[in-house]
This record gives sequence, structure tokens and C-alpha cells, in this order.
Amino acid sequence: MDAGVSSRTQRKALSKAKILQRESEREVFRLVGRVLKKPESQRSEEEAAALLLHRDTVEELCKRQVRRNVLKRKQEEVFDGVDELKNKVRQLAVAVKQASHLVVYTGAGISTAASIPDYRGPNGVWTQLQKGRAISSSDLSKAEPTLTHMCIKMLHKEKLVKHVVSQNCDGLHLRSGLPRHALSELHGNMFIEVCTSCSPVREYVRLFDVTERTSLHRHGTGRKCSHCGAELRDTIVHFGERGTLEQPLNWRGATEAAKMADVILCLGSSLKVLKKYTSLWCMNRPASKRPKLYIVNLQWTPKDDLAVLKIHGKCDDVMRLLMEELNLQIPAYNRADDPIFTLATPLQLEEVQSHSREVVAPPNDQNDCSDDPEEQKPTSVQGGWFGRGYGKGRQKKKKVA
Repeated sequence: MDAGVSSRTQRKALSKAKILQRESEREVFRLVGRVLKKPESQRSEEEAAALLLHRDTVEELCKRQVRRNVLKRKQEEVFDGVDELKNKVRQLAVAVKQASHLVVYTGAGISTAASIPDYRGPNGVWTQLQKGRAISSSDLSKAEPTLTHMCIKMLHKEKLVKHVVSQNCDGLHLRSGLPRHALSELHGNMFIEVCTSCSPVREYVRLFDVTERTSLHRHGTGRKCSHCGAELRDTIVHFGERGTLEQPLNWRGATEAAKMADVILCLGSSLKVLKKYTSLWCMNRPASKRPKLYIVNLQWTPKDDLAVLKIHGKCDDVMRLLMEELNLQIPAYNRADDPIFTLATPLQLEEVQSHSREVVAPPNDQNDCSDDPEEQKPTSVQGGWFGRGYGKGRQKKKKVA
């Protein structure tokens, strides 16, 4: 009995000593931190002595500050000057013309012109979550393909681009008219729900965002397969999930395109997620035999050092200049020609009220036919499927001493 009490007493004493040690270390960090914020000329003798006494703490705090400064610089948006931008686009145009198998990787930055926020930009979804701000949920169906989407479609039509690998779930590549066989939507498409009970997997393209009720690890949409009656699921691959659907992810098409690529053009992506997909980068080859990498992004990316050319500019601005250099016309998006209307499967009668999302309507069905240009401006849309279901963004940061 005495031995048991003694053991508990020792454990308690040890635990208390550890707590007191941590508190002491925190107090030292706070003291040194306050002193370091002062200009050297304003520090008292006692404060200078404290810095000498706690040199390890000073060194650690200085390292932390350096890391914060590096991170801050990486998050800053950089813009090339007008002449520098034109010169870089000329170099890109030469690469596009000479490429035998050009593959384009796209990220959220190509859709910001459609009022869809990116992830890591100054007003991006991740940036807002890290600041503790809420991401409101609203409809993305009003968004339409941007100039960049239409340029990519034309480059594919002219056989200059062989394949497009996209991280975006907004469906705008599909709606631009880019053929599905030339597209890999690695993280899914918000307009597509599927029945995985059917073999092969049965696909339903809708005219609205099907992800209204779905989130991380919860993919059921509430609607049923018209063939087998099983619940349909969305195709979105959230952070921390592994995509297994053959379509619209089309991983086979993406990896085959990467193997054959001699030039890769990255548009509007931080590449922080794409860099983890090793099959897209041919890193198992010698550097001289890898595809030449061209990056268009305003912020730093982890692939910058490997790029032949890094262009700091907005995707629409760069693509407009590129099309001029290539002497190609940029097709305008025409809602009447949007492939989604021919691909879409109508809802069953009992499912008409199964969602509250706005439906993408053909031109003759649109209620707003106003000729007032002010009224025709696109409505700003904010986070929908990308503002929810991301465990990483929702977790509270643990306090670190």
C-alpha cells in the first residue's frame, strides 16, 4: 500500500515539475520576445544581460522570425512589368509552337475571373480559414468559362495542347467545350453525380451543383439511381481523400499525358497539392529527360526552381498575349453551345425538389433579358463545396509553446 502511494506521489511530483518547467520556458520566451522587439539602443542593462543568458532562446526566436518572413514572401503576389511580361510570353509562345506534346495543368487561379475565389491568394479560401474567417456558401452555377478556359479549348482544337489536367471542381473546362477525353478533373466535377453500385459506374450530369449536402467523407447526394435505386454520390475529392473514380477524374489520361509530355504549362496553381502527385512530374527520369516546365502564377510555387520560365501575371492577361503571339482568335463563350445541356440527365419527377441550387439555364430560359450592361455584370459567388468538408482548414490550431 505504501509503495503504491509513494509511486503515485512520485508521478504527481514529476508531472508538476514538468508543468512548472514548461511555464518557466514560456516565461523566458515571452521575456526574450519582448526584449527583441525593442531597438538595441533602447534596451536596459538587465534586458541585454537576459539576452546573453538565454542565447538558445534568442536563436530559436530569430529562426522562427526568418521562417515567418520567408512564408510571408511566398504568399505575396508579384506582377511582372508590361515589357517583361510580353517578353516572357514570347518565349512561352515559342515553346508552345515547338512542343510535340504539350500538357496543361490548371488550378483555381484560372477561375478567379469568373468570381470563384482561389485557395491561397490574398482572398483565397485557405487564407481566409487560416485567419479564422468563415467561408460563406453560395451558388457557383452562375460562373461561366473565363478567357483562359476558352483559350485552352482553342489551343486543343488547334492541336497545340494534347491534354488538360485540372484541380478545379467548377466544371468550367467541360463547359468551355473541351472534349472529355482530353480532360482529367483530378478533384471531381460539381455538376456530376454517379452510381457506384452500377457496373460500370453510371454517371449523371446535372445542371446544378450536386454537392449541396456533401462534405468530407460524406458524399451521398440524396438522389437515387434511376436504374438500380442506389443512392448517388458526388465526385469531389476533398483534402485528405483519395480519388478512385475513373471519371471525371481520368487519372489514366493524366498519367499517360505526363509520360508523353515534352512541355508542361502550369496555369494558376500553387502546385502545393499537384507536386505530391509524382506520376505527373516524371521525377524518376534524369533532369535532362523531364518535360520542360513553364509556370504562370502570381505567387511562389514549390516547382519554381525547376521551371524553364516563371511568369508572374494573371492567367487571362498572359493567355490573351499568348494567343496574339500565336495569331489565334479567342472564341467567346456562348451559353447556347454549352455542352452541359446535351450531357445533362433530367431529374426524376420526385427529385425535382431535391436541391435548392440555382439551375444553369439555356439562353431562352433565362428570366433576366435586360440589355442594361450594369445588370448583366456577373454576380460574385463565394465558397460552396470548397468552403466545407476540408478537415485541414476546419481544425483548430494547437497552441505551441
